[in-house]
Amino acid sequence: MTTVLLLGERPVDAQRGGGRGRADPIVIAHRGASGDRPEHTLAAYRLAADLGADFIEADLVSTSDGVLVARHENEISGTTDVATRPEFTDRRTTKTIDAVELTGWFTEDFTLAELKTLRAVERIPQLRPDNTAFDGLEQVPTLQEVIDLAQEAGVGIYPETKHPSYFDSIGLSLEEPLVASLDANGYRHPSDPVFIQSFETANLRELAEMTRLRLVQLIGGSGAPFDLAAAGDPRTYDDLVTRRGLTEIARYADGIGPDKDRIVPRDGDGRLRGPTGLVDDAHRRGLVVHPYTFRNENTFLPADFRQGDPANLRFSGVTGDTAAEYRLFFDLGVDGVFSDNADTAVAVRG
Repeated sequence: MTTVLLLGERPVDAQRGGGRGRADPIVIAHRGASGDRPEHTLAAYRLAADLGADFIEADLVSTSDGVLVARHENEISGTTDVATRPEFTDRRTTKTIDAVELTGWFTEDFTLAELKTLRAVERIPQLRPDNTAFDGLEQVPTLQEVIDLAQEAGVGIYPETKHPSYFDSIGLSLEEPLVASLDANGYRHPSDPVFIQSFETANLRELAEMTRLRLVQLIGGSGAPFDLAAAGDPRTYDDLVTRRGLTEIARYADGIGPDKDRIVPRDGDGRLRGPTGLVDDAHRRGLVVHPYTFRNENTFLPADFRQGDPANLRFSGVTGDTAAEYRLFFDLGVDGVFSDNADTAVAVRG
C-alpha cells in the first residue's frame, strides 16, 4: 500500500481516544475480553468495549453458505457445544488444514442457520474456570454482528482472515466478502478504524489491491507463512523480520503483528533476554508494530513476572505482574498490543 498512516495521523474518529498523542499505543481486545468471557462472542466484544479497548479483534472463517463468522479456528469442538449435539454427530470428520491433520467439526460444513443453533463455551477452562459460568449463553457471531456492535460502541475492528489458502481451495474465499462487508458499512479509507491482519502473505498482497484499509502482516514466533511454504518458497517468519523482509512487507502492508517474543525474547528458563531491534527497524520503514498476545495468567508471562507459589496447583492460572510486562513493551515504543484483558492494558497505558 502506498498510504501509511501512523497513530498520530489518524483523525479523532478513527479510534476511541483519537485525541491521544502519537506515542500512546492502542489496545486491541484479543478475541474480545477473552480473559473474562468465552472468546469471539458478542458478550466478550461488548465487555471489551466497556473496558476501554480501542479495537476488537475478530478471527474470520466461513460457513458453507459463504457467511463470515467469528471463530479462532474453523474447527469448533473446543469453542462450541457441537460435540454434545446428536443432530450433528455425522458432521465429525478429519481434514488437513495448513498441512495439519485435524479431527472435529468445521464451520464450512454448516450453514449459518445450523451454526446459530450452537452455543459458545470457554476454550481453556482449566485456566479460566470462572468463564465457564457463561458457557451455553452466546451464539457464534457473524462479521456483520461484530461490525454492528463496534459501531454502536464506538470502537474499531481488527479482523483476521484465518487459513485463507485453505478457504480458497474449497471455493470459500474470505477476502471478497470481507472487503464487501467493510465497504458496505462505510469502511473504505486508511483513516477508518480498521486493520485487516493475516499470517499469510499472498492474501495481504491481494487485499492491498482491493482496499485502502490498513493491513497488518502477522508474524509467528516460529515457522513460515503457509502460502509461502505451500509454494515452495523457503522464506520463514525469521526472514520476514529482517530489514530486507520488513522493507518488502512495507510494500503491501501498513504494520506488523509479531509474536511478542520477537521483540523481547526469552531464554530456556522462560526469563527475559535483551530486546531486539525489531520495533525500531519496523518504524524506520513506516510500519506500526502491534505485538501479541498479552494475558494476565502466569502461564503466559515471562518467568520474571510470574507471582505466587509454583507448587500450588492453581499457579498457572494466577494473575502475575502483567503491569510490568505492559510497561516493558510500551517503553520500547510499540504502537499497540493484542490483549485478552483490555482493562489491564488500558490501566497501565494510562
